[in-house]
Order: sequence, then C-alpha cells, then structure tokens
Amino acid sequence: MIHWLKQLQIAFGASFLWLVCLIYFTQGFRSFVWTAISYQLKDNLKLSPSASQFVTSIAFFPWSIKPLYGILSDCVPIRGRKRIPYLVLATLLSLFPWLILSLNISLRSSRVSLMIILTVQNLGSAMADVVIDAMIAEAVRFERASFAGDLQSVSWMTMALGGICGSLLGGYALTNFQINKIFLLFSALPTIQLFSCCLVEESSVNSKDFPQYSTSNEGSHSINGNSFHKDNLSAEKSKTGVSRRKKSQKSAKKGPVTMTKSQIPVKDGSLATQWFHSLKMATFSLFRAFRQPIILRPMAWFFLAHVTFPNLSTVMFYYQTEILKLEASFLGTMRVVGWLGLMVGTIIYNRFLQKMKLRRILLCAHIGLSIMILLDVVLVSRSNISLGISDKVMVLFGSALADGINQFKFMPFLILSGQLCPPGIEGTLFALFMSINNLGSTLGSFVGAGLASILNISSGSFDNLLLGIIIQVFCIFIPVCFLFLIPKEATGISA
Repeated sequence: MIHWLKQLQIAFGASFLWLVCLIYFTQGFRSFVWTAISYQLKDNLKLSPSASQFVTSIAFFPWSIKPLYGILSDCVPIRGRKRIPYLVLATLLSLFPWLILSLNISLRSSRVSLMIILTVQNLGSAMADVVIDAMIAEAVRFERASFAGDLQSVSWMTMALGGICGSLLGGYALTNFQINKIFLLFSALPTIQLFSCCLVEESSVNSKDFPQYSTSNEGSHSINGNSFHKDNLSAEKSKTGVSRRKKSQKSAKKGPVTMTKSQIPVKDGSLATQWFHSLKMATFSLFRAFRQPIILRPMAWFFLAHVTFPNLSTVMFYYQTEILKLEASFLGTMRVVGWLGLMVGTIIYNRFLQKMKLRRILLCAHIGLSIMILLDVVLVSRSNISLGISDKVMVLFGSALADGINQFKFMPFLILSGQLCPPGIEGTLFALFMSINNLGSTLGSFVGAGLASILNISSGSFDNLLLGIIIQVFCIFIPVCFLFLIPKEATGISA
C-alpha cells in the first residue's frame, strides 16, 4: 500500500495527490455535519417530516445542474486558468455557509435562511466535485495514463473513509457538542482545502485554443463496474489541454465530420466573443446528442425510476428517533453499515452480475427493494417485536441490504451512461446523466414530502406511516412496466 501510494506521488506530485484525497475525503465526511442538520430541522426548527424533506430537497438541487459548472469552467477561464480559480471559488462557497451558521444563531434558526445557506453550500460542494473530477481526468490523460485506475481507486477509498468517519463521529459530536461547534469543526476541512489549492500549479490557457471542447474519444475508459464510474465521472468536465488542430486531426481519422453553422469555431474577435461561442458549441453538442433515442430512452427510465417512487427517508428518520428512540450515535453506526453494504454490493455486482442482461438486473433490483420496503412494514407495524427481533437489528439489517441492492441498480446506470456517450462529449454528457439521476432523486423526495403531507404524517403522529410504506411497495414496480426503454441486449458490463 505504501509503495503504491509513493508511485502515485511520484507520478502526479504530492500536492496534487493530497488535494484529490482531501476533497474526496471532505465529500464523504459531509455526513458528519448533515446529521446535525437533520436534528436541527427536527428538534430546533420543529419542522414536520414533509417540511424537513422539502428543505433538504431544495438544498441539494445544485447537484442536479452539474454540467453547468463543467461547461462554465471549460469555456470561461479566470485569469487564464480553468480549474484552480473555480476550485477556490467552490471551496469558499463550501466554507462560508458553515462559518455563518456557526456564528449566527438567528440564521440557523430560520427555515428560509437555513435553506438558502445550505443551497449555497451544496453549490460549492457540487462545483468542487466537478472541478476535481476534471483535474483528475486531465492529469491521467496527459501525464500518466497508466495510473488511471489507481488514481480513481484512491479517490473512492478516501471518500468511503470520509463517509465512515463522518457517520461515526457525527453521532458522537451531536451527543457531546452544541450544533454551532459542529459547524465550526467541519469548516476546518474546507479551510485546509482552500490553502491546499495554492499548492497545485496550473498552466495558463492560450487564447488561441478557444473553444477547447473535445471532439475526440481520447481518454475512454475500460468498463469494469466501480472503476468505470470514477473514470467517467472524473472526466466530467475534462476537455482541455489539447489544441483544436490535434483534435480535428483525430476526428478526421475516425470519419468525416459535418459541422453546422453553430459549430464552426470563431478564430477572431474579442475574448468574450470566443467564450460565448465556446459555451454555445458545448451546449449545442450536449443537447443534440441527448436527443438521440438510444440515449434519451434509457435515461428516461432511470429518471422515472426515481420520480415514481415517493421517498420517505426523512419520515423514517423522524420515526426512528421519536418512536423507536434510536440515539444519534446508533444512527451514525447505521450509516456506516450502509456504506459497508454499498461496498459489498459493488463487489458482488462486479464479480457475478456483469454478464447478466441489464433488464433482468434492474428487475431483480426492484424486487429486492420491494422486499426491503416490506421490512419497513414489519418494523412500523411492530411485528418484529412479536418475532423477538429488536428494532436496532431490523434497522441495521435493512440499511445494509437496502444500500447493497440499490448499488445493483446504480451500477448499471453508471455503465450504461458511460457507454451511451458519443465520442467527443463523453465527460459533459455523462455529467448530464448524473444530474438527471440527482434531479430524479430530488423530485422523488418532493413526491415523498407531498405524500407525507397528504397522509397527515407529522412529528408525533405516524398513524398513516404504514399506509405510506405500502404505497411505496406498489410504486417500486411502476418502472418495471417501462423496462422496454432499456436496450434489450445490454448486459451489466456492455450496452
């Protein structure tokens, strides 16, 4: 392990490797502070489950528009640089909200102001995620391509480590610290990240290179489950560093390319004109590719799979803390078990499910998820007590299995998304796919909040929660009726 890390340090530089690990660790460690946010909404603001879920759904909306950050950083450099300035900006947007919430009790005690501040914070986190993915892809593509899988593995391991540490320490912190101290403690990570940005050098972009939007399929990645995800995800916005002349030569080798009027590069004019035309080209290419049925139909299925399922996770959080009396430390342990279940699910998928038909994988995943929802029925109806099974065992067991089965559904999305991306715009189109997935999840949370409101489920009143969970059981099978949108011959490793 140490020798492996030393090789990566030599290949990419200690400062760059440190920055990658720090950002991904911070992304995973966010569970530390978001546990506190959940309790802030429930205990201090006294919000109902539906209102609390509405606030968090709005706050996480910036993760649904990730391609905008990528296109902006690709096409509009700041002081001649495309990555580090945006990473600094993203880090500041991630840092200041936590400092403000730690120092101003009135802002964190107001639902509207808290929602706005959390939305800004997620904007910074999502932008940082996009920019560091692009930096990884550029480093791998132009410097040490042979270390691509290793660098992606490091990023995933550090994020998983951050998630486990954040979940474990989050519950402990809630028991022993005031909430403002928790916000202040977490702000140390983006502060270190801000100073770490100054350690990484980035070459200046020559204005002659505009618009720098990739037209080749260079940097495509092998398809092997989890590592494929980060290779594509890290390539989200990386379309820089290669001159247009080299790109056009590579495109010519693959066949004639017909360029529309809006795709003809502008070689003269002001810098602002070049930026505008580069943005126009990127957006046009992105949506032109997305309109193709081979891409639109599968993405429509994954979007429907989220939207048609009412997410009641916040309601279950209220139920677990108010009725089951589960402590914050135990809920942290539950999230750790969920992380472990996700990792096990990834391993099982990569070893046993890659050659299975994609439609069958998704069908089995939804059947498995329906069984997990039935476990919630057993928990809420208190049938587990008559069977001699404790609430904590039910919650831990259900968390591990649910996250593992969800990974069977998420991995095909990642693989199919990457393979559907046409050459030249793989990174940004894949980012659009991820944003569609995130948007579907957000809308599913809105649907869940609406269902909780209709059923009059509120803090201290969970009489209709069992009915809501039964509705979930039926809704989980709605996407199964639309599996014809998934390519018939696609498997778990190839589309």
